[in-house]
Amino acid sequence: MTDARDDMLHVNEGPVQPEGTTERFERRDDAEMFELAPVALWLEDFSGVRAQFEEWRAQGVTSLRDHLRGRPALVRQCSERIRIVKVNRRTLELFAARDLDHLVANIGQVFRDDMLKTHIEELSQLWDGRTEFHSNAVNYTLEDERLDVQLKGTILPGYEESWARILLSTEDVTERETARRQIAQAETYARGLFEHSPISLWVEDFSSVKQLIDDVRFRGIVDFRVFTDVHPEFVQRCMSEIRVIDVNRHTLEMFGAADKPALLNNLGAVFRDDMQRHFREQLVDLWNDKLFHQREVVNYRLDGEELHVHLQFSVLPGHEQDWSLVQVALTDITARKKAEAYLEYLGKHDVLTKLYNRSSYIDELNRLERKGPFPVTVIMIDLDDLKAVNDQLGHAAGDALLRRAGEVLAKAVDKPNCAARIGGDEFAVVLPATEAAAGLAVMESIEKLIELNNQFYSTTRLKLSMGVATSATGERLEAVVKRADLHMYEAKRAVASARPSTARRRAAS
Repeated sequence: MTDARDDMLHVNEGPVQPEGTTERFERRDDAEMFELAPVALWLEDFSGVRAQFEEWRAQGVTSLRDHLRGRPALVRQCSERIRIVKVNRRTLELFAARDLDHLVANIGQVFRDDMLKTHIEELSQLWDGRTEFHSNAVNYTLEDERLDVQLKGTILPGYEESWARILLSTEDVTERETARRQIAQAETYARGLFEHSPISLWVEDFSSVKQLIDDVRFRGIVDFRVFTDVHPEFVQRCMSEIRVIDVNRHTLEMFGAADKPALLNNLGAVFRDDMQRHFREQLVDLWNDKLFHQREVVNYRLDGEELHVHLQFSVLPGHEQDWSLVQVALTDITARKKAEAYLEYLGKHDVLTKLYNRSSYIDELNRLERKGPFPVTVIMIDLDDLKAVNDQLGHAAGDALLRRAGEVLAKAVDKPNCAARIGGDEFAVVLPATEAAAGLAVMESIEKLIELNNQFYSTTRLKLSMGVATSATGERLEAVVKRADLHMYEAKRAVASARPSTARRRAAS
């Protein structure tokens, strides 16, 4: 191996000059600086690499990267031509080597795995004519501990043609790279939680909204709710100032969007109708420093389908002063709302006929008794021959007859009027703010609809007996119902006595 003094001499000079006292001291200082440097230093001979390069050039190789990529054997062949001349004390400490011979004998343990890939970049920089090269690589100590290193190499002056002396520094950046990897892993983890969350997540910038609210406060407004009552355009302005930064995958699925631009460019179709009222309540919460709040709102899919969602709004920590980072979580509660609506419907309606049930009918009478509007007209109705149909044709035929009665009454009566099934074959129609003449007109409409309905059913005819009564001033509705019921039974008896005629009598107050 080359004498250490000669090696260090070549670090800073070309041809060897006669040694003098001063020069010997300088050489000794250089040797001590190399040995005691706080960074790992390697003095290596790359002349074999240069010779290999000349062979490949002669063979027609023009791009070393392309030549070596995917061919680790060639990279290794090139690497094995490098001769380690010397290393400093810090290198031995860093790689847990006893001495240079110990390190050289186990160099394959130091440079392995992905090191060959980064070595391609180092070699390519030399191939391209540079006198310096650098890379980030992974080495291993002789105790098999991973080292992230930042490597820099320089061809020493006087060796540009032979590459016989190249000085390399290996800086241990393991702590920095470990922290960077941990940050990257944390970001990947957080991004994964965001993207694959089973609820819709929106990241938004509300900083412009805060500026608008602060401006209103600066102008001396105290009651923000009254202010937004008087200035609804302020709510619209705030809605337009929200900037959506990102949405997750479930958001696209939930709102039926093919991608993020398709959703973000059509937010007007998503947040519309009653959304302004809900957003106004959000603004009131923010005005009152409620940086986390939740409520149920209605949004829309891009295909127009209604979405009931549970909204949770939160200004993220660290952004309380400017609201520049806000997370909105939307949970689809449409199925729950439909179930609640159906349960509410069942509580108020008769399942078979789809008309209101007896409970709703009584509630409506009580409401009208208290508040009106008067006069109130009541039509009491009985489905004729239901028992005979059940006995002769079965209950399925009787149910079909009841459904037909429900269809007729539902068609004849619009809100705020109320048609209800109040018993097995008993029905009632309640008409608020309706005079007697108008009540008779409704009865005539029902009779015409019965005739039309019967044209579509040849086996069983639908027949209804009806009686009508209209409230007098100060009369209790209970008495009106009794009078209408009495008239209905009179009409029913008239039909029974006139059989087999299909004539129907009608009684009015």
